[in-house]
Amino acid sequence: MEIGVVGDDLFTIGFRLVGIEKWYNVNEDNTVDSAVREALENKDLGILVIHDKDWNKLEASFRKKLSNSVKPTVIAIGSEVDEGLRDRIKTAIGVDLWN
Repeated sequence: MEIGVVGDDLFTIGFRLVGIEKWYNVNEDNTVDSAVREALENKDLGILVIHDKDWNKLEASFRKKLSNSVKPTVIAIGSEVDEGLRDRIKTAIGVDLWN
């Protein structure tokens, strides 16, 4: 199971520096929607991380589909807190990281 990251260069660089090898850049040539769809084609991804500002750019119906996805578990991080994050990670990897 791999971890992927969707976002602009500034957001993905930290993940790349710690060894995350799957990243999908968002820029003027590649929209958030197309970057996420490209990531979803990778069947080895177990967790997909996206910045919450990019998350909010997605259509509501697509966000709902991604929120309910188990593989990959999509995690929006940034300034907003996601209360269901713990349960979604536990479902995706089978381990409660907070214990």
